[in-house]
Formats: sequence, structure tokens, C-alpha cells
Amino acid sequence: MALSFCYQAFCRLLGVLRRLGRKRSELAVEVAMLRHEVAVLRRQVAQPALQPADRAILSGLWRILSGPKRLGAFVQPATLLRWHRELVAKGWTHPQHSGRPATSRGVVGQVCRLARENPTWGYRRIQGELATMGITVGASTVWSILKRHGIDPAPRRSGPTWREFLRAQAKGLVACDFFSVDTVLLRRIYVLVFIELDTRLVRLAGITANPTIAWVTQVARNISSDLSERTTPVKFLIRDRDAKFPRSFDEVFRADTIRILKTPVRAPRANAVCERVVGTLRRECFDRDARCSARGSRRARLRGGDDRTALPTVSRPGSGDRGRHRGPPSAPDGHPRRADPRVPDGGVTWVGGFRAPTGLIHEYRMVA
Repeated sequence: MALSFCYQAFCRLLGVLRRLGRKRSELAVEVAMLRHEVAVLRRQVAQPALQPADRAILSGLWRILSGPKRLGAFVQPATLLRWHRELVAKGWTHPQHSGRPATSRGVVGQVCRLARENPTWGYRRIQGELATMGITVGASTVWSILKRHGIDPAPRRSGPTWREFLRAQAKGLVACDFFSVDTVLLRRIYVLVFIELDTRLVRLAGITANPTIAWVTQVARNISSDLSERTTPVKFLIRDRDAKFPRSFDEVFRADTIRILKTPVRAPRANAVCERVVGTLRRECFDRDARCSARGSRRARLRGGDDRTALPTVSRPGSGDRGRHRGPPSAPDGHPRRADPRVPDGGVTWVGGFRAPTGLIHEYRMVA
């Protein structure tokens, strides 16, 4: 503001010196024109917005003018006194900080982290834990932070959410179902699929035109042998009440302490995950390519092998919640792939992992 005031005062001084060398007639005409312009501007602007430098210059010029000429200026004595009072009040005004000082973001983050990682901890326990780390904060402050972030008190924070409960139960669940495929010669063949609900690992157990009791029982033995190699044991097998599942099918899994859960009659939603897998296989594979026999359908599997492991490691990242909260799909050896956060500057280069029949289904991964 001081630099602006000095510059405008210098400009005004040069203007005054220039006018001293003019004739009185030219000055009179210029003054008359300026007065008329000021009168026009006064009719358009009720209260002009003045900067502090403008107020200083007008105050200095107003003191130089004689008494009668001061009446024509829009700056009146009351205006000058008001400006002076504002300057005095501003000089004695100091910033006031009322209330408690704000809690730092680091402390807020630590409080929320301790509350989420330890559901049984209350406000006092969190306060004491922060004190051991050298962070001094009151219990009421911890309470207000948790309430502001929507974190419930300790008794209501101890129980798992529905999502956590369902994910924990899915680790021991396997579902299976039959579905049919019609060939070009109008012959119906049957496909038996299994899916692990926690990893979404699909196993194409077998394809046959005659699902006899011996064939279904042998498929059950093969799948039971594969499931026994899991680190997490399978507790439940979900299936519908199809007559193609004989009693020997259930006895094979009961021998491995796997409980059979039969869905209600005509209730496909009770086995929703497996029904969705069946729909995916129909849309992306069998409905796009017509086969003449069961042998041709076996060749249509997404990965080689015998009927027991026709689809051993097909990952379904689009299943469930459409893959928004899932990591990279499983590798052919069964271990999860690691996501590569690096993205090339020239764009993303993709390479197909494997191909389905006639190139209908592909798996893609980013390479350098």
C-alpha cells in the first residue's frame, strides 16, 4: 500500500507541474470538463469503492483546497473523520483465537486407525495408548474425533460387519451344479461345474451325454481329492435337488467331513454364485460355438487337461461385485499374481494369457 501511495502521489505531482505551464484558459476548460465528468459519474455510482491509497491522496488534496471549493468534492469532513476512526480501530485490533486449538491431522489419523484396528477399545484405552507414544490428547477429544468420522463406540464396534461375516464363511464353501448344452445334432450333453466361493476358482468337473450314477460318483471322488489339498478345509457343499446327484455323490463328500447343503425347491438364488458361473459359461463359451458331440465340447474347455480338471485355474475377476474390489486374477500355478503399478509412458501394452475356442475368451495382463 505504501508503494502504491508513493507512485500515485508522484504521478499527481507531475500532473500539477505540467499544468503550471499551461495557460489559464486551457486549465479552465479542462477543469470544467472534469467537473462535468465527475457529475456524470456521481449520477451512476452512488458510493465509489476507494482503496487506502485513494483515501490518502483525497485527504491530502482536500486539506489544500480552500473552504468554498471543498463543498464541491464528494469527500466531506464527516467522511474524513470516519476514515480516521477506522484507522485508529484497525491499529488497536488484534487477532483473537477463541476455543481450543485444532487437533492435527496426524493425531486424528492415529485415533481412527487405533479404533478400526481394535474394535474393543474405548475412548480411555485409545487415549492411554496414544499417551504411551507421546501423544497427549484428552478423552473428550478422542470421543469427538470418532463421532465426527462415524465410528461407533466400543460395544457396537466389536461385531463384524455383514461383509466380513460372509467373507469369513465363504472360505469353507463350495458350490456345484449341472447345466446342459445342446449340440448341432440336437443332442443334449451335461456339464458339471464346481466353484470355490472364496477364491472364485471354477472347476469344470466333467462333460458327458449320460450322467450315470457311476460317472457322477467318480467325479465326486476326483473333486474331493482336489479339495483335500486346500490349506483351508471345505466345510459345506451347496447343490440343488437335481435327481442326477445320487446318494453316493453325497456319501463321498461326507466321508471327508463335508456337509451337504441342499437348496430349496425351485430357488436358484440359494445357489446364486454357481448359477452366475453357469450363465457366464453359457454366454461366453457354449452359446457362441456350436459343437457336434460331447467330445467337441470337451475340446471347448478353456484350458487343457482331463475331465476332472477341465477348467482348473480360470479366475473370474468380473464376478461378485464386478471386480471393483478384487485383486489380480490367479496365475496358472494357483498363486495370485502381483499387480504392477508401473504404466508405460507410451501407453499400456497387453498380451493374451490364453485363448478360448476360436478366440472367444482371452485373459490379458500388462507387460513392460
